[in-house]
Amino acid sequence: MQFQLEEKLSNDPVEMRSVFCDTLMELAGQNRDIMVLDADLMGAMGTKPFAKAFPEQTVDCGIQEANMMGVAAGLSAAGKIPFAHTFAPFATRRACDQIFVSGAYAKLNVKIVGSDPGITAALNGGTHMPFEDMGIMRGIPTMTVLEPVDTVMLRDLMRQIAGVYGMHYMRLVRKTTVRVFHDGATFDIGRAVLLREGTDVTIIASGFCVAEALKAAAALQEQGVSARVLNIFTWKPIDAQAIIAAAAQTGAVVTAENHNIINGLGSAVCEILCQNQPAPLEMVGVHDEFGEVGPVDYLADRFGLTAPYIVEAAKKAIARKAR
Repeated sequence: MQFQLEEKLSNDPVEMRSVFCDTLMELAGQNRDIMVLDADLMGAMGTKPFAKAFPEQTVDCGIQEANMMGVAAGLSAAGKIPFAHTFAPFATRRACDQIFVSGAYAKLNVKIVGSDPGITAALNGGTHMPFEDMGIMRGIPTMTVLEPVDTVMLRDLMRQIAGVYGMHYMRLVRKTTVRVFHDGATFDIGRAVLLREGTDVTIIASGFCVAEALKAAAALQEQGVSARVLNIFTWKPIDAQAIIAAAAQTGAVVTAENHNIINGLGSAVCEILCQNQPAPLEMVGVHDEFGEVGPVDYLADRFGLTAPYIVEAAKKAIARKAR
């Protein structure tokens, strides 16, 4: 399905964390089993209004991320639906074993939210800049791994995962994002979103890189290149059929991600293509580096995640197709 997009890409005036809190309050008002857990970041994540409105459904675990995942697992075992948040490196690297054993291995129902993914950690710097979180989580059996593009998608995905039993990891920008979708749009977890038709190359993008992919496709069109754009917001389970069909129809693929290309979206797409539909593929993403301090715009260029880099990757993929 192709979605109707915003006519002009621009920053959403509403922060993602505001929609995160509002949607949690909506869900908690409907279901008293919804719980919110945090590791001393409720102010940063904007969930203090939730704690005030639903104090009996709130647990601030302090700066004890691994312990928080154990608490979330215990609440799930008691029939609750916990949403456990902290910054993404701490939600994945620091608490990985607790998530794996206490949550996934035990077949429980925990919704893990890692904020400030990749370059959006910005001035928090390299230690807080997760370029590996999605790769870690997609390696855990039964884990559903998600990256919403904007506030519209975030609201819909939160409503869905609250009602679906199982382990979910969602990386989430805290502040503003580029608005891509119209209000009221709904999405199918595990199914890619076709953002733009094209015949010469397919750009598969996620999160921050979706808006950059759309800009790149527009720039390529001015150069006579027809670029299809797919948003893979569910990294696991990934939409293999959409990837196979796109590669078969366009013959060349580019992936664009705010993540390490090792064990990231590019790797996941390669796994599909090499087994089903071999095609030239170029990866736009972080090339096995640590993060660093800086504004998002600087970091996006520093790590090669913007539209011009996607354009060049598309040209390389098309040139390889022609050999």
